[in-house]
Amino acid sequence: MTDQSNPQSGLGTGGGVVAKAAAPPPPAYDGPAARDAPARPPTGSPNAAPVLVKTTPPLSVRMSQLFWILSFAVGGFTAIYFFIIRQEQLPLIADLVRGVAEGRSDETYDTAADIVFWIVFGIMVGVLLVQITLLVSFMSRRPHIRWWQLATLGVQVILLLLSTEWVALGERRDSLLFLLAAQAGLVLIALLFSTLPKAIGWSARQHDIRRGHEGVIGSGDL
Repeated sequence: MTDQSNPQSGLGTGGGVVAKAAAPPPPAYDGPAARDAPARPPTGSPNAAPVLVKTTPPLSVRMSQLFWILSFAVGGFTAIYFFIIRQEQLPLIADLVRGVAEGRSDETYDTAADIVFWIVFGIMVGVLLVQITLLVSFMSRRPHIRWWQLATLGVQVILLLLSTEWVALGERRDSLLFLLAAQAGLVLIALLFSTLPKAIGWSARQHDIRRGHEGVIGSGDL
């Protein structure tokens, strides 16, 4: 009889009991196959709406602004100085008018001197106020502002040339002409800085914008 309790035993050719070979064990279970993690979705979209941002102007624009402010300081001081020396300049202006048109009363010459003085003084103050307004417009990137600023420089040059003959007289002549020339020179330097390529591009862009997480457009140096 065969051993019924051992499924791996059986009858041999000689009637003996022969053990059967054991079945191979099942392969080890390693769990579900690992899969690659999905790519992380982008946090920005190329179709995002543009966002207005405020950036620092280029160095050329800031230098232009600095020289404009310096010209305002010199121009304000020049106007105050010209008003202070009024009593000294009026008799000299009256003598100049008397040399041009003789045979009039002294009151006429004094009135003409007053008119010349206040016209020059009004031009000084008026140009100064206009330039301050134009600088605000320039920093706001209004179009064609540089042409208006150039026009005010032309007025200052004409005023400087006329002052050499009409109001810059006597002992105060050199100091007054120096102040007028210094103001015009500062304005010229400011205009030159405002025409550098970075400043031109900054003005033409008018607004600094960015889309989503893009870098801000508009920063830069000279």
